[in-house]
Amino acid sequence: MNKIYPKQVNSVTGVTGMRQIALWKRQDLQHPQPDELAEEVPVALVYNGISHVVMMASPKDLALFAIGFSLSEGIIENRREIYGMDVVQACNGLEVQIELSSRRFMGLKAHRRALAGRTGCGVCGVEQLNEVGKPISPLPFTQTFDLNHLDRALEHLNDVQPIGRLTGCTHAAAWVTPSGELAGGHEDVGRHVALDKLLGRRAMEDGRWSQGAALVSSRASYEMVQKSAMCGVEILFAVSAATTLAVEVAERCNLTLVGFCKPGRATIYTHPERLIAG
Repeated sequence: MNKIYPKQVNSVTGVTGMRQIALWKRQDLQHPQPDELAEEVPVALVYNGISHVVMMASPKDLALFAIGFSLSEGIIENRREIYGMDVVQACNGLEVQIELSSRRFMGLKAHRRALAGRTGCGVCGVEQLNEVGKPISPLPFTQTFDLNHLDRALEHLNDVQPIGRLTGCTHAAAWVTPSGELAGGHEDVGRHVALDKLLGRRAMEDGRWSQGAALVSSRASYEMVQKSAMCGVEILFAVSAATTLAVEVAERCNLTLVGFCKPGRATIYTHPERLIAG
């Protein structure tokens, strides 16, 4: 049986201790008061002993982050290709030590060798511009969503952000059922990491989250669209805007992209045929 869930690391919650913060109000510095801050730490994903990437993230739900990242980046095709996982303290942060199947690890090493020696372009750590857009098979059209149910999901998006409610410092990603209920969700200081955690959770649900859509509290960049499509998500709702490249990628891979989601309104960028607006 795959060992997916890691050892706990000092009961990490993602929130630091109380700090004394000076408040400013109407040209007067108030007396310092205690406040909560969201924790942000370096998290290294280490595959079969080789460090692959270091991300700044909230130190909670890191096993789900590792699964979602591995799926959304095409390192694995199925969560069962991860044979084991542990989260351990490192000198300056945390390591997620992931044991990949031999076939997937050989593919990852071959990809890394292909990148070796190239001049970096500085696009989110990708070493070549032609590595930015991953080939994505066009999505099928199996999902529909009634936009009249979107308000219910938006109303409860804060429910999956306990750290965000304390600090105002996190992004959220949630899975919305066709009836507008939130099946679950995750938060992080990084919007990509929050989405990866959701995608990892969806993979762990073994098909129970097959129907519905993803909802993110952030803008929809091309990475968010690409990650969603790589994991078979057909509909992506974003509270904020979409970028031009996000719309192009969504159009190309048959993903329904909706931005500026607010109560009673939304902007549909691509493939509206999945949406019901009755």
